[in-house]
Amino acid sequence: MRVEYINPFVESAFSVLKEVLNSDVKRGEIYLKPTSMSIMGVAALVGLAGDVEGRVLFDMTKDTALHIAGGMNGEVFTVLDELGKATIQELANMITAQAVTKLHDLGFKFDLTPPALFTGDNMEVSTNLGEVEALIVPMELGTNGKVEVNVAIRERVK
Repeated sequence: MRVEYINPFVESAFSVLKEVLNSDVKRGEIYLKPTSMSIMGVAALVGLAGDVEGRVLFDMTKDTALHIAGGMNGEVFTVLDELGKATIQELANMITAQAVTKLHDLGFKFDLTPPALFTGDNMEVSTNLGEVEALIVPMELGTNGKVEVNVAIRERVK
């Protein structure tokens, strides 16, 4: 996986989270995971197809999702209702749109799927990308948890 594909997502997640939450965000240590992995409780998934194929997953706990939804809507969320879920999907849209703009400027062409939201305990997401591992970049939100930006992308086999 080329770093040119990853950096725009990491940079966009950092800047969007910092802006919408109006708080400090710290980038954690990057690590690799298999593409078949458990999610923390709430995950927004965006698929990519074109010059590159794969997916970007924004993974967080339910408490972190409630904090983000509350921060983005200016209210307190105690339940991840439809507005809360739509807010997490919008966060994924905002981050992905900014990253894709950067990638298009670098000459990469691909399409995105709308974000799909997964919630629940003991869920696993699997991607049929062969030997590609997912690169994970945690975005630490202080005492409010973290969002893991999970990127699994490969160049399209032609």
